[in-house]
Amino acid sequence: MGVERAVTRWNVQQQMLLYEIAALEAKLQLPHANTQQPESEAQATIKRQIAEAREKLRLAGSCPKAMMG
Repeated sequence: MGVERAVTRWNVQQQMLLYEIAALEAKLQLPHANTQQPESEAQATIKRQIAEAREKLRLAGSCPKAMMG
């Protein structure tokens, strides 16, 4: 049962990180009124958050053990 719990926890954490990355990328893609202006501080913050979430996802690694079924 311990292995199944670890796999389930890993799946939930991975899915939460993927949703977070998707939400941040969608926020970054919103049309901006002035596209010619240099990158705003808000955009830089969003890009940093995306990079941090991707790093967490990379550090999570692969699934600890294949799920049964």
